[in-house]
Amino acid sequence: MEPMRILYISIEGNTRNFVDNLTAYAHQQHEQDPANPLVEGTEISDQTDFAVETKPYFVTVPTYLDGGDGIGSGVTELLTNTLGEYIGYKNNARLCLGIFGSGNKNFNAQYCLTAKRYSRMFHVPFLADFELRGTDRDVHRIYADMVARSAEVLTAK
Repeated sequence: MEPMRILYISIEGNTRNFVDNLTAYAHQQHEQDPANPLVEGTEISDQTDFAVETKPYFVTVPTYLDGGDGIGSGVTELLTNTLGEYIGYKNNARLCLGIFGSGNKNFNAQYCLTAKRYSRMFHVPFLADFELRGTDRDVHRIYADMVARSAEVLTAK
């Protein structure tokens, strides 16, 4: 069984920490039952060479915005643009199974706005959110979401 793949960008290290915890949790689940899939994270950065994706993947993206209130226009994405460009490269978006968002709830309507914008832009489901580095409960929930979404897509084929 192939690992479930998750592409991410991490500015302050919160998203990287979350993906590391998700990967470790998946490893524990796989050790308990080899039918449980592993998770493989790939960090996208300004130094990443764009490639054509050939296997399904998930995305997790934090929110860094300038301007606007998250409801109207005037929002400018900061620092995470490279991940959006990577998803939009060639036909990469067609293999994206879903997007997870992270952010800080103190930013109200802007919370997870980048992930929600990517969901609309690339026509993929926004699956879940977590705040900052996430909690163990978030890791367990998002792993279950990834497993369920992967099974849903495989069943549909």
